[in-house]
Amino acid sequence: MDWLFEFIQSWFSELMGLVSQGSKRIFFGYMLSATLIAVVWLMWQRQLNCLAAFRWLFQGKIWWSSSSQSDYTIMLLNQPIMLLLSPILLSKLALATTLFYALNDWVSRPLWFSDIPVFWVSVIFTSCLFVVDDASRYYLHRLMHRWPVLWAFHRVHHTAESLTPFTVLRTHPMEGLLFGLRSVLVQGFLISVFVFVFADRVTLLSLLGANVFNAVLNLLGSNLRHSPVPISYGKVIEGWLISPAQHQIHHSQARQHWDKNFGAFIALWDRLGNTLEYGSNSQELTYGLLGQKPKEHQLVTLYWQPFTSSWCYFWRSKGKLISTNNKTHVTSESQ
Repeated sequence: MDWLFEFIQSWFSELMGLVSQGSKRIFFGYMLSATLIAVVWLMWQRQLNCLAAFRWLFQGKIWWSSSSQSDYTIMLLNQPIMLLLSPILLSKLALATTLFYALNDWVSRPLWFSDIPVFWVSVIFTSCLFVVDDASRYYLHRLMHRWPVLWAFHRVHHTAESLTPFTVLRTHPMEGLLFGLRSVLVQGFLISVFVFVFADRVTLLSLLGANVFNAVLNLLGSNLRHSPVPISYGKVIEGWLISPAQHQIHHSQARQHWDKNFGAFIALWDRLGNTLEYGSNSQELTYGLLGQKPKEHQLVTLYWQPFTSSWCYFWRSKGKLISTNNKTHVTSESQ
C-alpha cells in the first residue's frame, strides 16, 4: 500500500509539473501568453471585441469535443505509464558521463578553447543544444510519417479533430519513448562533448527552467500551433520559424498539405527537406484523418490498435525500412 500511495503522489506531482514547470509545453505562463496573443490577434484580424474574442477562443464545441476529451484522457494516463517505464530508461546524465570518459580515453583534450569567456561558452552550448535538438525532432517526426511501423503509433496524434494546446500531449506512449530517447541521445552527446572541451565552464542559459530559446518561443505563442487560431508570420519569417498556421497545416486533411511542416521551432529543416508549406491568417482547415470513425477516440483504439497495426506492417515488410506513400497518412486503408 505504501508503494501505491507513493506512486499516486508521483503521478499527481507529474501532472502538476505539466503546468507549473517552465520546461513543459503547457506551463501556465506559456498558456497565459498564448491566450493573450490569440485574443489580440482575434481583435485585430477578426474585428472582435475582447469578450467576443475570449468566447470564440474557448468554444465548447472545440474544448469539450470527443477529440479533446480523449486528449485529456491520454494526458492523464500517459503519466503513470511513463512513471512505470522510467526505471528502465537511459538517462542523459548516465550517457553524458559514459561518453565523457570515453572521450578522455580516446582523445587529447584541446587547449585552444580555454580563453573563451564563460558567457560565450554558455551561448554556444545553449545555441547548439537548441539547434541540434530541433533538427533531431524534425528528422524523427518525418521518419514517423514515412515508416509504417512508426506511423502506426504517431497517427494517434493525427486523429485529433479539434486542436487545443493539450493536443501536443496526445501521443502514444511508444512515441513518447522514442522522442525521449532522441532527447537523451542529443543532450547526452552534446553535454559530454562540451564538458570535455570546456570543462566546468559549460552552463545552460535558461529562462523559467528551460533553454532560453525554447522558453522565449513558447512565450511567443507556440501553444497556438495546436489551436483554432491560424496565426501566420508571413513568408519571410516562416522560412525560418514555424508559425501556428504552418503547424495547423501539418494536421490538415487536405491532400496538398500531407507530409508538410514537420519542424518543431525551426523551419529551415523543412526548407532543406522540401516539406515547407506557408501558412495564411485566413486559412480554414479540417483536422484528423480522412475516413476517420468515432472509435478513433476510444482508449482501446488509441492504445492497443497501434501495436497490432505496427506488427502487421512489420510482418509484411519483414522489418525493412520502407517508405509509405502519402495515402497511408490519411486514408481508411491505413487504419
